Amino acid sequence: MLRTKNPSGKVPNQLYLTMDDLADEFGIGTLRLTTRQTFQLHGVLKHDLKTVMSSIIRNMGRTLGACGDLNRNVLAPAAPYAKRDYLFAQETADNVAALLTPQSGFYYDMWVDGERFMTAEEPPEVVEARNDNSRGTNFVDSPEPIYGTQFLPRKFKIAVTVPTDNSVDLLTNDIGLVVVSDENGEPQGFNIYVGGGMGRTHRMESTFARIAEPLGYVPKEDILYAVKAIVVTQREHGRRDDRKYSRMKYLISSWGIEKFRDVVEQYYGKKFEASRDLPEWEFKSYLGWHEQGDGAWFCGLHVDSGRVGGNMKKTLREVIEKYKLDVRITPNQNIVLCDIKSEWKRPITTVLAQAGLLQPEFVDPLNQTAMACPAFPLCPLAITEAERGIPSILKRVRAMFEKVGLEYDESVVVRVTGCPNGCARPYMAEVGLVGDGPNSYQVWLGGTPNQTQIARAFMDKVKIHDLEKVFEPLFYNWKLGRQAKESFGEFTTRLGFEKLKELIDSYEGSPNN
Repeated sequence: MLRTKNPSGKVPNQLYLTMDDLADEFGIGTLRLTTRQTFQLHGVLKHDLKTVMSSIIRNMGRTLGACGDLNRNVLAPAAPYAKRDYLFAQETADNVAALLTPQSGFYYDMWVDGERFMTAEEPPEVVEARNDNSRGTNFVDSPEPIYGTQFLPRKFKIAVTVPTDNSVDLLTNDIGLVVVSDENGEPQGFNIYVGGGMGRTHRMESTFARIAEPLGYVPKEDILYAVKAIVVTQREHGRRDDRKYSRMKYLISSWGIEKFRDVVEQYYGKKFEASRDLPEWEFKSYLGWHEQGDGAWFCGLHVDSGRVGGNMKKTLREVIEKYKLDVRITPNQNIVLCDIKSEWKRPITTVLAQAGLLQPEFVDPLNQTAMACPAFPLCPLAITEAERGIPSILKRVRAMFEKVGLEYDESVVVRVTGCPNGCARPYMAEVGLVGDGPNSYQVWLGGTPNQTQIARAFMDKVKIHDLEKVFEPLFYNWKLGRQAKESFGEFTTRLGFEKLKELIDSYEGSPNN
């Protein structure tokens, strides 16, 4: 498997077509859209690797920093709005990605014999922030001024967004940045959140999923310096003796946010200001047709578990090639077609629908918010099914909804992973199923539809054939006893796990049947 790096999920037309070709020629015939807005290409043989990698690099892409103990792909809202705050968030994601990209030439020496195809000059503010060593953050005379020879203790994840838009699962990242604008819509600075992370290990309570917490506010001209200071703090103080505990969330959990802030401020050289007030968060899928604000349209398309193959893949290729469209990948494993002229809307909609790429009103609400990792047979860490299992799980959840009398437009956020590493972020779901044995899942409950509250482990070793025994009583009592507009996750949190287990044990079936 190889993974690309696409800040903000941006994929130029030329790169999409190249990835589509490579999937057929060197992969398993499918592309996968990931939960970090990138492509995964599965099934590449070792002797084809240089051909595949060089093709990606020569066609406006790269894999540098998509894996390893460094900053991974930087998330930002995929919507190509011509709005100042969205454009600024995406520009910031690009700059943060550039700041923290490895600087040695080995990557290009290895895959394209030293040729440099990414010729665009870096913004001067990125170069200046990277080279600044006024606070002792850099390795002097090193090809890697920020990373040095050891890089970071573990992988590192960053997301940038605008107020209300939690399409990026902001609080699951090591660093979350939120654009703060003035009353005229002009960006002024950023609220910063730190310490999120999903990975954990079964039966080791010392490992845990965690959501980020507020660090403070910085003016926009300081954001690269603040991000660099946080990364350097993790580089210098994150644990290197045990990879299970080397994510930044464990450092912050050990130190506490006050000590962490004090150390970061030493590398930053300033005090953080108090975080600015923000409105409530919402999950935004960007499915369907939307005006960009520049005269063009974009169309968000739902892709089950991000797997693009078969007739869907063929049709997407035809549309993207015919209309020369750029695309974007969303953090929810969907795809956005960009810069569509008004006169193209009808023919594009017709062709896509014929391939099963439907408008959101024709996609089950459960499917629209669900996610799953690849798991079997593609991931060596998998304990049980996720991507291959979630279609039947969602159908069974829908059947339970119908049985207890819940309406079609009602939904819960379901996320499934084949192991506890949490690549599909199940610990933020209202219903998280985490593989813990053959055909068996640990059940997590209590996340919210806007991904602002972490779930908790409810049951272990629930066999796949027993899901109805657990969830039908809970869905029935949610319908019966919820407060106004109370989501399933909020309902399970309010009642508490002891009461939920009592409801399961005493359930005698829905009177609707």
